[in-house]
Amino acid sequence: MPIVSEFSGIEIYLYFDDHLPPHFHAKYSGNEALIEIENSCVLKGALPSNKLKLVLAWSELHKDELNENWLKAKNKQLPQSIEPLK
Repeated sequence: MPIVSEFSGIEIYLYFDDHLPPHFHAKYSGNEALIEIENSCVLKGALPSNKLKLVLAWSELHKDELNENWLKAKNKQLPQSIEPLK
């Protein structure tokens, strides 16, 4: 499960050969949420609301990169790092 970005204590992961729909995993302080890439919405899990807002904003800014990385990870290729939220 490669980490593709990290900001504000949040780690963003993509799992190799993960299930549909395309999504990423956001982890913060023992909490985890699966975020759908296309709609930037929570599929499963939870994060503190202030951290979730950051993750969703970051997801919207990097949707194309996330989709490209999803395809790489789906094909067991190492995804590229994505710029953190500043």
